[in-house]
Amino acid sequence: MSDEREQRQTEAPPAVSVVVPVRNEAGNVAPLIAEIAAALGAVSSFEIVYVNDGSTDGTEAELRALMAEHAWLRQIKHASSCGQSAAVRTGVAHARGPVVVTLDGDGQNDPAFIPALLQALAVGAPRIGLVAGQRVGRKSSAYKKLQSRIANGVRGAVLRDGTRDTGCGLKAFRRDLFLALPYFDGLHRFLPALVAREGFDIGYVDVVDRPRGQGVSNYGLWDRLWVGILDLAGVWWLIRRKRRVPQVSEVKSDAH
Repeated sequence: MSDEREQRQTEAPPAVSVVVPVRNEAGNVAPLIAEIAAALGAVSSFEIVYVNDGSTDGTEAELRALMAEHAWLRQIKHASSCGQSAAVRTGVAHARGPVVVTLDGDGQNDPAFIPALLQALAVGAPRIGLVAGQRVGRKSSAYKKLQSRIANGVRGAVLRDGTRDTGCGLKAFRRDLFLALPYFDGLHRFLPALVAREGFDIGYVDVVDRPRGQGVSNYGLWDRLWVGILDLAGVWWLIRRKRRVPQVSEVKSDAH
């Protein structure tokens, strides 16, 4: 990317912000950033916002080195780990673009699918508020696949959100819509249902899952399933408490 283009991206808000939550992913930082930048080559302007969720390895140093080379790369840091939902929300809150793409920082989400997500969101606007990746050919362990299958099955039966794989990190949505959603820990697992609650349709793109680049998973299996059941009850309640927003107008006096 030319220096001129990098300079332009610091002068005005970018068209797209890519938010990547990470914790102890030093070995995956550089290759993933290169893939994201390549995937966004046709986008007029973009930024990549890494949220360093209390990493204790070399993640911060890796990001600092790359930030010196790329004006479109930013790092937002949590003093201690707050979890994936908090990291995603921090990234979206600090993003400058009106459209946000999220993906996991372990390399399993392929950035090559980002253009398809953005196209589906643009074509479906304003009716579609979220485009969610749906993984095929998952590379996770059999145990992790089983837990995800159970969690997705229970969630789908309760919320009826029409989403077979809510755990895929690849998503594209409007920043203002995301920030208007009620926030709670675990929010990122229920985005389709919550966006539908706001009256928007959901778009889907099949994406290919890849093996993790390096390291091990930092967000445990326990909160994917058992703690998620408590969140599920809360989301079920929120959806049923949604009230129609009144359309308000002032009636002027006939004397004026």
